[in-house]
Amino acid sequence: MDTKLKFGILGLLTIVLFGCSNDDGNIETEKSIIGNWKLIEIYNDPGDGSGSWNSVDNGYTYNFSENGQFTSTRFSECSGGNYTIDSNQLTLDFDCDGFTTGIEEPEGTFIENYTFESNTVIFVPTYLNCIEGCGWKFEKVN
Repeated sequence: MDTKLKFGILGLLTIVLFGCSNDDGNIETEKSIIGNWKLIEIYNDPGDGSGSWNSVDNGYTYNFSENGQFTSTRFSECSGGNYTIDSNQLTLDFDCDGFTTGIEEPEGTFIENYTFESNTVIFVPTYLNCIEGCGWKFEKVN
């Protein structure tokens, strides 16, 4: 199946699932990135459409503060910085001088599309070329 078609279908499904409003007067608790999150699963696909979520042992963590700062155990070379949110995009700007993994642009800045699913949040990187899809699933921890 054509990659553009797959992304189009995924986008349409996202709009259908999350684009509806609840006008019945019930107040729903807003989902928030604030807090401690631990990586629990990784989604990858070998390129044939048979992708699946795979459990992660000892996943890295993110701690997002209300003041726009975060800490993380993802990289040993740099453990935090500042984050911003624009719609469903999370920009993580690691603030260590000269820090880069060589895959992000600009250096030290990672942009993730994100969605909430039940009690988890799913990050989909914009800086990786995932032909059939990729993502990281985090659960909130105390």
